[in-house]
Amino acid sequence: MFYWLLYVKLFPLIPAFRIFRYLTFRTAFASLTAMFTALILGPMVIRRLQQFQVKQYIREDGPQGHHKKAGTPTMGGLLIAISILVPTLLWADLSNPFVWLAVFATVSYGAIGFADDYLKVVNRRNLGLTSRQKLLLQLASSQIIAMILVALEHRGDYSTHLIVPFFKSFHPDLVITSLLANPYIWPLAYFPFAAFVALVIVGSSNAVNLTDGLDGLAIGCTVIASGALAVLTYVSGHATFATYLELQRMPQVGELTVFCGAMVGASIGFLWYNAHPAEMFMGDVGSLALGGAIGTVAVIIKQELLLPFIGGVFVIEALSVILQVGSYKLRQKRIFKMAPIHHHFELMGWSESKVIVRFWIASLVFALFALTTLKLR
Repeated sequence: MFYWLLYVKLFPLIPAFRIFRYLTFRTAFASLTAMFTALILGPMVIRRLQQFQVKQYIREDGPQGHHKKAGTPTMGGLLIAISILVPTLLWADLSNPFVWLAVFATVSYGAIGFADDYLKVVNRRNLGLTSRQKLLLQLASSQIIAMILVALEHRGDYSTHLIVPFFKSFHPDLVITSLLANPYIWPLAYFPFAAFVALVIVGSSNAVNLTDGLDGLAIGCTVIASGALAVLTYVSGHATFATYLELQRMPQVGELTVFCGAMVGASIGFLWYNAHPAEMFMGDVGSLALGGAIGTVAVIIKQELLLPFIGGVFVIEALSVILQVGSYKLRQKRIFKMAPIHHHFELMGWSESKVIVRFWIASLVFALFALTTLKLR
């Protein structure tokens, strides 16, 4: 909105408004707008959640120290979503389809999380949507995103080729081109691409959700991952940087830097209230929305294979659950004292604050390594 008003409409009259054309300027202001939106609205959101008795129910088998958190307002992810979407709509170029795709991912996955949180509050227990219901809704949303990307690929605005870290010229296509000529089965040509998109976005959404178990843990890691994505998004849309780093240049993708900047600002603002001891929790409405947004941005900028490094802590948390469940089903033995792995370290005697800060450090190391791969090719 501001881009359209201040640059498109007023720049011909006021040359100084040229500054609103620059992506870095708008990204910085989107980040600041998101942060102050979260900081200003935070107390009101906490009061409203307390008023409506939207409180967290703690799992019985968790660390005993967590039971004192029972009753803390949850569904604070609504604050995160508002703080991301409002600055994005204000500072981004709304004629860009990729911006709307990121907005759709945030809203759709946030809606799934909202339904899950709402059922938990209504049922007064730590159980909302069933795993199957949640997965089906996530898959449906990811397939809508995949279909839109296929449509953009036909327009020449997107590519279904993968960018493989460490390899300059290896860019496999996820579309089975031999099937495109057959008028009856050509949609099957896009099945590998659609499946891959679902794996990345749904996996990212659930990984962030599993990480959200300690005060400030998930949102702190999100600040770092969003910052890394902002850098990757900017260089992917910048002609000079993309050429120098030998990346596939996608001019329209650069506008997503504003969205990533808003994610960074919103996450920092929410962390103010979510830092230990938390005044509110994000709930599934926040974790699923953030994970869905992160996964969608990674797919759009063609850094899907780099996402496990960008969100390294999220991946480790998800793998710990998979390994724990698989080991118990196959051998009736547990690998960890408790999964996700942050609870394992708590049960080993680490304080909650120590686990959080050390995981933030690990997340930063992973993100920095992801950025170094841009030149290690």
